[in-house]
Amino acid sequence: MMRIFIGYDSREAVAYNVLAHSIQTRASQPVTIAPLMLSQLKDVMTRERHPLQSTDFSFSRFLVPYLSGYEGWSLFCDCDMLVLDDVAKLWALRDERFAVQVVKHDHKPADTVKFLDQPQRQYEKKNWSSVILFNNAKCKALTPDYVNSATGLELHQFKWLGNDALIGEIPHRWNHLVDYDPTVPADQTSLLHYTEGGPYFEAYKNCSYADVWRTERDRMLFAG
Repeated sequence: MMRIFIGYDSREAVAYNVLAHSIQTRASQPVTIAPLMLSQLKDVMTRERHPLQSTDFSFSRFLVPYLSGYEGWSLFCDCDMLVLDDVAKLWALRDERFAVQVVKHDHKPADTVKFLDQPQRQYEKKNWSSVILFNNAKCKALTPDYVNSATGLELHQFKWLGNDALIGEIPHRWNHLVDYDPTVPADQTSLLHYTEGGPYFEAYKNCSYADVWRTERDRMLFAG
């Protein structure tokens, strides 16, 4: 069973549901999908929202190993994504040598704001944490107490691992940054990440791959 957690923000509820649909309809193996909704994590996620926090799941993603009982593997994805491939192919890349596996972007956005006028920050390892394969038993440092008290950079730069050698790499096609990475045909990537803003926001309705996202939404909404 592939265990997947997706970040959830009420402002992007449609994005969450379209992403979940895109995963389920292409998966060749059983998969469970759980939203990281703060309303369901009140007893665990107690830190106050930070002014630079652009989504509700900025920090809750690091609770995935705890929510998985520090057993087996789990996959986390931001909700502003679309999966165009069988997620079992990504799941098959799990490597016991590593605590986490990510796409190691060199992402240096030029803008200072992104969707809904949220702050856009530059920092080392930016967007590495947007898709994470967690080897849960090797992530026991991520206790609720730590996740609620650590700084954003300590979490997103994986400082809790103590050693970057524990960060494995997955192919870039599993986290293609829309309108940042060079545009390629949709069939040459496995996961589109609308990190600057997705076509479900009016201001980004004409972003690259917007038609791909709308086609997926329509498949979810309309039978036939």
